[in-house]
Amino acid sequence: MKSKLLAISLFGLTAGIVGFYPLYPQSNATVQIPAQADNDTVQQKAKKIELVFALDTTGSMSGLIEAAKEKIWSIATNMAQAQSNPEIKVGLVAFRDRGDEYVTRVINLSSDLDSVYAQLMDFKANGGGDGPESVNQALYDAVHKINWSQDQATYKAIFLVGDAPPHMDYQDDVKFPTTIAKASVKGILVNTIQCGADGNTTAHWKQIASLGQGDFFAVAQNGGAVAVKTPFDEKLAKLSKELDDTRLYYGTKEELERKQAKIDATEKLHDKSSVESRARRAMFNASDSGKKNQIGEGDLVEDVASGRVSLDAIDKDKLPAVVAAKPAEEQQKLISETSQKRQEIKAKIKELAGKRDQYIKSELGASGAKDSLDEQLVGTLRKQAAEKGLVYEGESITY
Repeated sequence: MKSKLLAISLFGLTAGIVGFYPLYPQSNATVQIPAQADNDTVQQKAKKIELVFALDTTGSMSGLIEAAKEKIWSIATNMAQAQSNPEIKVGLVAFRDRGDEYVTRVINLSSDLDSVYAQLMDFKANGGGDGPESVNQALYDAVHKINWSQDQATYKAIFLVGDAPPHMDYQDDVKFPTTIAKASVKGILVNTIQCGADGNTTAHWKQIASLGQGDFFAVAQNGGAVAVKTPFDEKLAKLSKELDDTRLYYGTKEELERKQAKIDATEKLHDKSSVESRARRAMFNASDSGKKNQIGEGDLVEDVASGRVSLDAIDKDKLPAVVAAKPAEEQQKLISETSQKRQEIKAKIKELAGKRDQYIKSELGASGAKDSLDEQLVGTLRKQAAEKGLVYEGESITY
């Protein structure tokens, strides 16, 4: 079993563009580049971001997996800072190898990051220890089993993360050049992040990134992500819970049962994730892009306050119990007060988030963290997203 620990973050990594390193014949791997859309058209349509992380979950990846649980909200917050307030979806393909507990496990793309995060929390590093892993299968599943948008204006990217090369000796595998050619047709960039310094892995990771029109980055096993605790984290974590408590879901019994799954995921992360992670989540949820994760669909407060639905038009048996129990004249008042409270909480979060950012910058000093994994990953993401018309002002990032 692999046992080396990593102190880095899955979402705090990045890239340096590299050349092509041929390892295998590419006769069946011609990369087809989708036609470039008109600039104005891209600018108008580029309001979605889809990121899938294909993550090696064997024993040596333990530290990275734990760090990923800390940083998922940071990457979402940074991507949310685009002028168009993009919808952000994240997915995951966890992989090991044949003979392990599983070969791959797929978590589909979703804007409900709470539910993705709740599943990520259950992943533990185990297995492996025998060299190559099922990288080919991971990439195949990331391209073919994920619910990618068909919109070519959407920024779509895979980040392959691991420390061992692919098995090229499995006769029934679809090899990565073929899979990457299909990814290109779908408009999906393929980036690679190598953990450690295995030469065989380096060669393959560079080739995969080159074929995938993406970036390659290698990180030492001992890490390099920014991890600064601040005096504002506790309060932000508390506000995150208070913001969630303003949700009032309505609908049929079946609809409310589906909403309960989101509520359960939220309660799980409040109960089991770190204070720092919950603070980062608060910052994302207070953004315009974060609203879809924080609220989801079928929230009475949002729907009534925005004018999308009329309270009078909703059957009483579909209302939340706390609302249905009140006289008609008190129901609207409750909705209005809850909406106002929600806005006040968001304002407090944004104020504390600014202070938190300043504190971290002060801790990092004048030299900042320009060479950190965080800075480089966000730089890569923003650079690639810019090609889809997403505009980010300034170079400052949130940790």
